Amino acid sequence: MLNVVLVEPQIPANTGNIGRTCVLTGAQLHLVGPLGFDLSSKAVRRAGLAYWDSLDVCTYHSWDDFLGQRLAGGLADNVHLLTKAASKTYAEASYSMNDWLVFGKESSGLDRDLLHAHPDLCERIPMLNDDALANAHDWHRSHERLHPELKRDICGNFVDEREGVISSLNLSNAVAIVLFEALRQLGFPGMNR
Repeated sequence: MLNVVLVEPQIPANTGNIGRTCVLTGAQLHLVGPLGFDLSSKAVRRAGLAYWDSLDVCTYHSWDDFLGQRLAGGLADNVHLLTKAASKTYAEASYSMNDWLVFGKESSGLDRDLLHAHPDLCERIPMLNDDALANAHDWHRSHERLHPELKRDICGNFVDEREGVISSLNLSNAVAIVLFEALRQLGFPGMNR
């Protein structure tokens, strides 16, 4: 079984979509807190997540709690840290059963100290270069005059370049892309190798 790990997810709809994908693929979902939303039975029912009872999900108070319970021996080759800043792509990785696909929170990704400590475990999803396409779009010049410190990225988001934030895929899309590549490599029924 593959393991999808969301570290401090903030947007409940992303986690819901990822949960549904995990149910359909047999992956186990691990939610590392603090979470940006409520997972009580009442909240799950109110959100209409009828499949949630079918989801194999584990929650942890913190990254240290997760490590202590699941990866007490430390991060190993079966851990894939998904980040925008890696040189290796997810498609260059080899996946095995019981691998851990680790994704960070929507606003800032995984902790930079974690990434710097384990560069060999970092992988990214390739995307078109923001600078190459920025000139081809109308970037709402009036807003740029009001906020000269901000620039629009390829997805239309206003970003402060001083923070080093770059465009990324929606978290649920990123998880699906990497999870399905891992499943393809593992011979998931209906997927050609």
